Amino acid sequence: MQLLTEFEISINTMNQPKRYTITAALPYTNGPIHIGHLAGVYVPADIYARYLRLTNNDVAFICGSDEHGVPITIKAKKEGVSPQDIVDKYHAIIKKSFEDFGITFDNYSRTSAKIHHDTAQEFFKTLYDKGEFIEEVTEQLYDEEANQFLADRFVTGTCPKCGNEEAYGDQCEKCGSSLNATDLINPKSAITGNVPTMKETKHWFLPLDKHEAFLKEWILEGHKKDWKPNVYGQVKSWIDDGLRPRAVTRDLDWGIPVPVKGGEGKVLYVWFDAPIGYISATKEWAERVGKDWEPYWKSEDTKLVHFIGKDNIVFHCIIFPSMLKAEGSYILPDNVPANEFLNLEGQKLSTSKNWAVWLPDYLIDFPNQQDVLRYALTANAPESKDNDFTWADFQARNNNELVAIFGNFINRVVVLTNKYYDGFIPEASEFSTVDEETLAAIKAYPAVISSSIERYRFREASQEFMNLARLGNKYLADEEPWKLVKTDEARTKTIMFVALQIASALATLGEPFLPFTSAKLKSILNISSSDSTQENSIENSWDDISTKDILIPAGHQIGQAKLLFSKIEDEAIQLQLEKLEASKKANEAANKVVEPEKETISFEDFSKLDLRVGTILEAEKMPKANKLLVLKVDTGIDVRTIVSGIAESFKPEDIIGKKVTVLVNLAPRKLRGVESQGMILMTENPDGKLVFVNPDDASVTNGLQIS
Repeated sequence: MQLLTEFEISINTMNQPKRYTITAALPYTNGPIHIGHLAGVYVPADIYARYLRLTNNDVAFICGSDEHGVPITIKAKKEGVSPQDIVDKYHAIIKKSFEDFGITFDNYSRTSAKIHHDTAQEFFKTLYDKGEFIEEVTEQLYDEEANQFLADRFVTGTCPKCGNEEAYGDQCEKCGSSLNATDLINPKSAITGNVPTMKETKHWFLPLDKHEAFLKEWILEGHKKDWKPNVYGQVKSWIDDGLRPRAVTRDLDWGIPVPVKGGEGKVLYVWFDAPIGYISATKEWAERVGKDWEPYWKSEDTKLVHFIGKDNIVFHCIIFPSMLKAEGSYILPDNVPANEFLNLEGQKLSTSKNWAVWLPDYLIDFPNQQDVLRYALTANAPESKDNDFTWADFQARNNNELVAIFGNFINRVVVLTNKYYDGFIPEASEFSTVDEETLAAIKAYPAVISSSIERYRFREASQEFMNLARLGNKYLADEEPWKLVKTDEARTKTIMFVALQIASALATLGEPFLPFTSAKLKSILNISSSDSTQENSIENSWDDISTKDILIPAGHQIGQAKLLFSKIEDEAIQLQLEKLEASKKANEAANKVVEPEKETISFEDFSKLDLRVGTILEAEKMPKANKLLVLKVDTGIDVRTIVSGIAESFKPEDIIGKKVTVLVNLAPRKLRGVESQGMILMTENPDGKLVFVNPDDASVTNGLQIS
């Protein structure tokens, strides 16, 4: 366990601002939320916000739906509805998912709100009036058939940096590079599939090169030590490569209209409009609760922190700060603790390919087990590199840690307290050395966990919390009160008193990580939750764990035992794996490309084919060839050797005696030294499995011609 000196703790406390604005990346409202979103952004942001509230800070935790941009319009076109229909549908689904998983936003807004349109247009107009934009006429990709410019995800092509052939016009999701549509190699319209032309159009650009010196000083010199290496490294690469002007407007009909002369028919680029959503959402919240929004964005006493995924680093560390700097009255982010990507069962999470675990679906299969997923995602968070979520690890985290360590300790303590003392906390007598060391260790944990959280090491923080549960388990196992109760009643009372102090500390320190479990444990211990409206004489703050000698006093009565966690059986995990496999097959079938019809042949050409019924007499694998089988086939006119590339689909012994259709007059061809004298006709079934083209009637004789 990591321990801090009192001096280090006091320094950390003195340097800690009391007002925080915390933002979490605005999710696109073109689909529900999956576990990658939760792990990368929203759980770490919520842990941080909950912790800050527990330590008596003034927190504005802000988010909202990103309802503009090309993915929305593409989704609407596919479903045959309006973009507004799409954003209304998914805004409600996403907001409910966040509520279901205990993400405690102070305000969850949406960029279609009037307050956001007004704020974004005002921001643009301020920069426009200050001369912060460059107005340029440039050539952009254009789809003649659709009569539309191809911005962002309306165009796909080959990434010029990594060669990914499925890159979008705004970003390559394989290498994470931010792109312009004109950067793509072999671009293709996502609307019609046509090769686009070039057409002139006027747009406004933010000259990032103008802000390069400021960004170098602010980031490369000012944040080299405190920003995460993955964030700092990506930003440094961008700056070292030389910054160029970035368009802030688009030729689209869905978005926030450009509010200046000449902007007719154009909207604000979604990555200009979206981060301003943090500001408009803060305004909306402040108006609702009767606060002044400006200190949360314009006071140097405020610490601004952006929680994002790595694909948003350039926007939050270069573009948005340049916008704020150009406007002139806003503070800049203190930190941008971006996470890497979470993979699923060894494959990249993909919304389009439906390779994901969607939060609404998770709660159907694992009702009331939000904390299990929160914990598994935190313990395996992709904080410094891409990590892999597997259902086996999820099961192990639940069964071996939450159930066997945390849940087991609490259950023992509560059951024994009710069994021995009718639920009343016993009076402790003389403390042994082990007792005193254990009580001292409890006091050290808040500072240890705080240190990890304040350095954005949430994996580490969650494991330090679990170490406190391990301490409780070990303490009970070593002291064995169930044995001592028969021989030393006073000692047993002391042991149970100490164990209950650990349980009380777990109830408070667990709130950022396991909020639903924390509330349940506080209910069992009959102590007050931070969000409770009922008066209760027992309520422990984060700092109380470090300073109080007694967290739950003798004479206080606790409730009956309730299981905090339940074991997850193998069958439940197998079901999830089968669902993923079925989803994968369904997606492959839906997106399978049907080969185009070959060029027309004459009847005379077709009549030259001699197709006969045959029977496989012998089959063996071709030496040193994974795909080839060497077959002996009775064609009715002779027995011949045919080499067939079916070894990965069939075992030799399983196809002996099989009736097949054979093209017998195909010119012989040598394969690995064996002459193949024909071809076995094969096809694929709907599941993509290779099958024989067999005669329907098993009684047909070998050699029968098929016409």
